[in-house]
Amino acid sequence: MKDSLGKQHIDLEAVVGAIQQFTIETPSWGYGDSGTRFKVFHWPGAASTLREKLADAAQVNSVTGVCPSVAIHIPWDQEDDWQAVKDYADRLGLHIGAVNPNLFQDDLYRLGSLCHYDKQVRQRAIEHVLECIHIAQEVGSTVISLWLADGTNYPGQDDLRRRRHRLLDSLQVIYAALPAGMRLLIEYKFFEPAFYSTDLPDWGTSLLMAQKLGSQAEVLVDTGHHPQGTNIAQIVAQLLDEGRLGGFHFNDRRYADDDLIAGSQNPFDLFCIFNEIAGASVEGNANAGRIAYMIDQSHNIEPKIEAMIQSVINIQTAYAKALLVDHTALRAAQEAGDVLGAYRVLQAAYETDVRPLLAEVHVRQGRNPEPIAAFRASGYTERIERERVANATSSGYPGA
Repeated sequence: MKDSLGKQHIDLEAVVGAIQQFTIETPSWGYGDSGTRFKVFHWPGAASTLREKLADAAQVNSVTGVCPSVAIHIPWDQEDDWQAVKDYADRLGLHIGAVNPNLFQDDLYRLGSLCHYDKQVRQRAIEHVLECIHIAQEVGSTVISLWLADGTNYPGQDDLRRRRHRLLDSLQVIYAALPAGMRLLIEYKFFEPAFYSTDLPDWGTSLLMAQKLGSQAEVLVDTGHHPQGTNIAQIVAQLLDEGRLGGFHFNDRRYADDDLIAGSQNPFDLFCIFNEIAGASVEGNANAGRIAYMIDQSHNIEPKIEAMIQSVINIQTAYAKALLVDHTALRAAQEAGDVLGAYRVLQAAYETDVRPLLAEVHVRQGRNPEPIAAFRASGYTERIERERVANATSSGYPGA
């Protein structure tokens, strides 16, 4: 069959249905003020409480229709009454997603957390993650997203193998506390803040840890956490094949972990990542159906909510293009040794203008086909700038 986009073997209704089912989680920390190492630029109306962050996230979900969950970071988002938070999110049409422990901002963790040479420090870190598991249970979350800043700056600073043993021991205690159905997603980063060694520096290290722990432990891929030139699509393919691709933290980068808007710098790379997932799904790979798609960005000079919407649009665009890949033609070219023919199959899908397709999805959902235009027309930005500045001033908030 040949459809209106000129592709063969593509069921457009199935593509539209898949796009409608695709969801992306936004991070609470993406709605508040953040900065570079040099400066925090305060944005008028930026959220300063978890409820304000949830309210902003509800606006993103309202205009995109694909962002019903919000990741939280503890203790940044600590609350006394989690049932009240859950109820408030429900009223906004949201639910709490991944719970992220913070093991990098306490003075105690200067030389590490789960890998620290001092057993008391390790125990403190373990207890914090166990607290996060409890919070996840209270809010109905099924994901603990773990990133460690643990590492060393100098040769000889610590024994690298002993650090690995401590890490595994700590993770085993944490894993044993996971209730059925909850996943531990182990993130990695090749450098920063440590510069000689990082205890979870790459996907292979995270995968080894996950395999040692059990089936509820999987790998989290942050698209900004790799050396220049890394083929992330190949990493995704390997993890899918092992059944251990837990999820993504989407952002983009130019040099390192830049936290730029997803798809703004390397859109073809993002498309290739989704092509691996789409191809695995076509082949019946079970892992491809349980991936947690999450954004991890801290917008520093962009308007917070609009930047988040733009990231969602860019991710949706890459996903939609990947769904248009003609896998029958691709497989035929590959098995014929037709190098350029196979590349052109991908190129044809990537160069397809999917904006009409995404607009059709929005219309079918009863939404404005232009999410950013819809958000700008809502007047929400102007309202929160007035209300939050007024509230901050009356409470003596220093950022006012």
